[in-house]
Amino acid sequence: MFQRFLASVGIGAAKVDTVLQRDEWAVGEEVKGIVHIAGGAVEQNVDSIYLTLSTTYTRESDDRKVSITQDLAKIRLTDPLVIKPGEKREVPFSFTLPIETPLTFGLKKVWIRTGLDIKHSMDPSDTDYIQVLPGTLMSDVMQAVQGLGFRLRQAECEELPHRLRGSVPFAQELEFLPVSGPFYRKLDELELLVFPRSLNELEFIMEIDRKAKGLAGLFSEALDLDETRVRFTVTPSDVATLAHRLEQMIKKYC
Repeated sequence: MFQRFLASVGIGAAKVDTVLQRDEWAVGEEVKGIVHIAGGAVEQNVDSIYLTLSTTYTRESDDRKVSITQDLAKIRLTDPLVIKPGEKREVPFSFTLPIETPLTFGLKKVWIRTGLDIKHSMDPSDTDYIQVLPGTLMSDVMQAVQGLGFRLRQAECEELPHRLRGSVPFAQELEFLPVSGPFYRKLDELELLVFPRSLNELEFIMEIDRKAKGLAGLFSEALDLDETRVRFTVTPSDVATLAHRLEQMIKKYC
């Protein structure tokens, strides 16, 4: 009885460890791995084994930025089961990385938490961070932008107004600096707000931040009047002419 009490507070309880096939996955790929379960000192009834895919986004509140955790998916792997003392068990899994998953660019901002749902006990858990790579279409968009002389400076997930929200309350913003090419010294920066509609359709709001020129330009910059927003959609059929299309859109507002 005492051992059961200890297990309920995590001492001598079952343990869980998730091993992913790799730690880099592209949006839309099948994430695969194995959950390893090791029984503890007593038999335990497990309601389910589950995975939760999570990230964070930024919310502005009272002129402060607050980091909010957002679950992107929760995957139930098993029905109720019993883990006997000292038992070793493996549960293979796979799930599709949702299109809303933000790209990480080397940062630890997306993770998979594995848990055992055990009533009246502390749930054993394991957390694995993953690197999220762009899918094919997003890669094409980024190559087109970089081909115009822009370099990615940062990527952040920011809370959206309610009217712009889809299945998640945030969108990822990619901020580029012009370091060469036709817009060098003409723009301060170029921002892309990404709205994935499917693997084959991406919607963007592009913000073109013009470089201030003269006294009038400085006043415009101070009042945020130097920023222009353009909304557009990209599908695979657009890729061949995408770089030219982006160049023409940006030139219009330079």
